[in-house]
Amino acid sequence: MRILVTNDDGIYSPGIHALAKIAIGFGEVVVVAPDVEQSSMGHAVTHSRPLTYKKAPIAFDGMEAYRVNGTPADCVALGMHLRGGIQVVLSGINMGPNLGNSMWHSGTLAAAKQAVLLGKKGIALSTPVGESEPDFELLTPYVEKTLTLLLENPDETALYNVNFPRYPSGIRWTRQSVRFYDGKIVPGTDPMGRKHYWFTVMPLEPAEENTDRWAMENNLVSITPLRLDLTDENQLSSLMGHTVT
Repeated sequence: MRILVTNDDGIYSPGIHALAKIAIGFGEVVVVAPDVEQSSMGHAVTHSRPLTYKKAPIAFDGMEAYRVNGTPADCVALGMHLRGGIQVVLSGINMGPNLGNSMWHSGTLAAAKQAVLLGKKGIALSTPVGESEPDFELLTPYVEKTLTLLLENPDETALYNVNFPRYPSGIRWTRQSVRFYDGKIVPGTDPMGRKHYWFTVMPLEPAEENTDRWAMENNLVSITPLRLDLTDENQLSSLMGHTVT
C-alpha cells in the first residue's frame, strides 16, 4: 500500500513524525506537508500563485519527506501528482482535537477530504494538547488498531475523522456533534499599541451521547465516518416536486 502522510501543523510538528512512524508499518510512505503551520485553513486551495516543494530539512527515518508552500489540501493534490499510486492519505496527528463544528474549518480534515475528492481514502487523526505534548508512545497502539480497522474497509473513497483522547480506554464509532456555540471576539493590544482580536468559541450545550465530543469526554477513541455530500435529505424530500416560477 502506498500512503501519503500530511497535516496542517506543518512539517516540523511531532504529530506528523509520530504518524509517519506508525504508517510505515502499513506500507510505503511519503510525507508531503506544509512548510509552516496552516491550522484552521479549512479546504483553502492556492490558485493565485505557483506551488513549490523542497525536501524536508529534518529526517523522517529514511522516508521521503517534502515541504510545500501551500495549504493541507494543496499538499495532498501536489503529493498525489508527484507520487503516483497513492491509495490512502493520512492527515495528522493534529495537535488539538477536531470535533463537532470544528470539522468545518479543520485543515487536518480538509487534507483527508481532498484525498476523497481525488478518488482515494482519507483519514484525519487528532488528539488534544495540554501543558505538555501528547504522549504518542501511549497512543501508538490505538493508532495502529484504528488504522488496521479503517484500512481494511474495501471502500476506496471512504472518509473518516478520528480523535484520540489523551488516555484512551477503547474505540467507539460516533457521529458528529452538531451544537451551537458561543463565538467571542476577545480584543487585545500588541506591544506597538495596535489593536488585535482573537476569535474563540465555546459549546453552548453538552455533548450528545454517541457523538465525537461525548466519546472523547469518556476517554474513547472517536471514529466518525463522513461523506462529501452536504445535501439536507429531509428538507429536499419535503421540497421535491415543488417548482418556483
